[in-house]
Amino acid sequence: MKDLKSYIRTIPDFPKDGIMFRDVTTLFANPASFKHTVDALVTAFKNDRIQKVAGIEARGFILGGAVAHRLGAGFVPIRKVGKLPHQTIEESYASEYGEAVLEMHMDAFGAGDRILLIDDLIATGGTAEAALALLERQGGDVVGCGFIVELPQLGGPGRLQARCERVVSLCTFKD
Repeated sequence: MKDLKSYIRTIPDFPKDGIMFRDVTTLFANPASFKHTVDALVTAFKNDRIQKVAGIEARGFILGGAVAHRLGAGFVPIRKVGKLPHQTIEESYASEYGEAVLEMHMDAFGAGDRILLIDDLIATGGTAEAALALLERQGGDVVGCGFIVELPQLGGPGRLQARCERVVSLCTFKD
């Protein structure tokens, strides 16, 4: 298989000037690269006795659902505010694009459940930190965080390492 980066489309100046958007939908569209991505994340966490995989809206749903299935775990959606129908908890955060709020169902998992957080990309870590805060407030034991893309110059993985046992990224973009 070619380098995963070759399957990721870069879109300059989206969603605003100066941002190089890393679009993983092209990776998802290719069966071999999608399978390789899921396999790599499953392999990284297969011995961690994961009970739930939490995926951050929206690309984290696609990836997280596939990883949860392969690990034999349940799936927890972490969504933008106002999208979940039952009782939720919320967490505000600052992202590279501005202020936002994430929410999760209060009954998404049991206290002490071993949880893997999945999203497509880690940049500043703001979105992932908000998701971790939700999971921790409900008593989850977050054992790892998995991403396809890491933007190391923005410092996100370092911010997460203090809060979960392992942070795994499958490829990096340095610009």
